[in-house]
Amino acid sequence: MHKNKFRSYHNISPILGNAVYVDETAVLVGDISLGNDTSVWPLVAARGDVNKITIGARTNIQDGTVLHVTRKSTANPNGNPLVIGDDVTVGHKCMLHGCSLGDRILVGMGAIIMDGATIESDVFIGAGSLVPPNKTLKSGYLYVGNPVKQARVLKESEAAFLKQSAINYVELKNEYLADSY
Repeated sequence: MHKNKFRSYHNISPILGNAVYVDETAVLVGDISLGNDTSVWPLVAARGDVNKITIGARTNIQDGTVLHVTRKSTANPNGNPLVIGDDVTVGHKCMLHGCSLGDRILVGMGAIIMDGATIESDVFIGAGSLVPPNKTLKSGYLYVGNPVKQARVLKESEAAFLKQSAINYVELKNEYLADSY
């Protein structure tokens, strides 16, 4: 393991579940927890410095993604931690900032999800979409655009792909882990 990819902040260091893959070019700082079978790919930057980042099991955070949080303040006593559920696929070069994502979600490449947004489970977010602060995306739909709008109900095949995408990345990270030993 590359020594500098995990950094403590105020004596709090990232905590990893079992069979986790974190690429040596990724940087994880502070109060971050990764669930079992999670993967973090090249050039991901995650800072759990002024609040906590929690990532569930079998979730994959793809290349170039930035994960951050909102600090606690008088106006917002809890701030906005970043919470990502199980079986979530976060596409390449996304920005997730102080938001909450349920389970079985696909965040398309280059999407931005802002502070206080809530993404319910079983959602597809199209590439390049912008989810504004404090917006809630309801379960079972495809959302696209800037700002994001509900496009349509997910097709059965798309809903099935949400789980399959997570499985595909568990298998891929297992290959990477096997190659590194």
